[in-house]
Amino acid sequence: MIRKLVLVFIALFAIQSYAQETTASPYSFYGIGTLKFKGSVENTSMGGLSIYKDSIHINFRNPATYGGNNLESFNNESRPVKFTIGGSHTSTKLKSNTSSDRVKSSTFDYVALSIPLGKLGFGFGLLPYTSVGYRLDTNNDAGNLDTRFNGEGGLNKAFLSFGYQITEGLSAGIDANYNFGNIQNNTIEFNYNSDGELLQTQSREENRSDLSGLNLNFGLHYQGMISDKLELQSAFTYSPSSNITSTNERSFSNVLVDIATGSEIAPTSEYSQTIEADLAAAGLDKTDLKLPSRISFGAGLGAPRKWFAGIEYTTQNTSEFSNVLYENTGSTFVDGSTLSLGGFYIPQYNSFSSYWKRVVYRAGLRFENTGLQVQNQTIKEFGISFGVGIPVGTIRNPFSNANFGFELGKRGTTEANLIQENFLKFKLSLSLNDRWFEKRKFN
Repeated sequence: MIRKLVLVFIALFAIQSYAQETTASPYSFYGIGTLKFKGSVENTSMGGLSIYKDSIHINFRNPATYGGNNLESFNNESRPVKFTIGGSHTSTKLKSNTSSDRVKSSTFDYVALSIPLGKLGFGFGLLPYTSVGYRLDTNNDAGNLDTRFNGEGGLNKAFLSFGYQITEGLSAGIDANYNFGNIQNNTIEFNYNSDGELLQTQSREENRSDLSGLNLNFGLHYQGMISDKLELQSAFTYSPSSNITSTNERSFSNVLVDIATGSEIAPTSEYSQTIEADLAAAGLDKTDLKLPSRISFGAGLGAPRKWFAGIEYTTQNTSEFSNVLYENTGSTFVDGSTLSLGGFYIPQYNSFSSYWKRVVYRAGLRFENTGLQVQNQTIKEFGISFGVGIPVGTIRNPFSNANFGFELGKRGTTEANLIQENFLKFKLSLSLNDRWFEKRKFN
């Protein structure tokens, strides 16, 4: 147990030290970045499906799954304490009508702990919500550099979740989320002399927004046998819209560029001049950003500890998104949606003769309308995923597992001079379980 807890707290320290998630998506230029979190490795390996509930994995998407009964397999004692950490590596090919490039990024994705208290359960953890990371260059009519955009940062989420089993099959729960992070970006508009030669000294605008605020997420989950061998699971979640505060800074400074390549050079003190903009005079030093509401629902059928297949639909009122600092970017937001289909198969969960019969095999599909429109093009995303859950537990606690997931997909389009992203994501998590509330027995 001590080694497992040390592992969790090392991961927590690493994530907080990392500060901001990295990405390499040009579409993170818009709004507060691209949506980073789509669930645990177990969820994303099933196309993002989050309606399934069991006693050995944490389901971040639905707080109702934290509640539950004691386990007959544990002499009717408490469910195990669950803790999990996850990370991912993404390789992306950026493709336009005229060129292509390849970028890579590796990140921690989440850390969480779940503790059962009879029919009540609660959990807490830390995970990324959105991610910003881009470098975009535009050219003028002569084919020379016109404008350069750079950005990094994102929004993180610390959560506290409670779930309670109301009846034998019905549970309800609530998440309280504290959102925090920052977005930093800078812009250079390149100037030329009368001979069309690039000037060595350019002006750069730098912006920083520090974000913070609370939001809630409510969940319901139903689980029950509809025949001797067939089980139904269904789920519903609702996140109302909420506001987070953005504290903003803006400055202007000189920057030196290499005339031959256009790359930036660290300026000497002679050229290092910075002017702070008075955003307070324009009422822009503090602004409110509206996070959109979200509803998801789905259902699936399966044989307990054998197989499961389900479908889930999520709609998000992305058209509600608003912040005066993110207007006039050539984009609009409309309502977004996601359709997930997926499931898993276990050959024989209690096999002692074959290790591979206890492995969980997962697969799924995901179709997403991100809600972002750029140059009248709707930015959509598609993913096909698969994964495995490998047992790593002991005889006393056999339910810990390592989960590996892969997702192959694409985002965006090359229409209207936009960029299409073709990505391959590799994901890894440890889902570790132990019994803290075991009754001692004496002969």
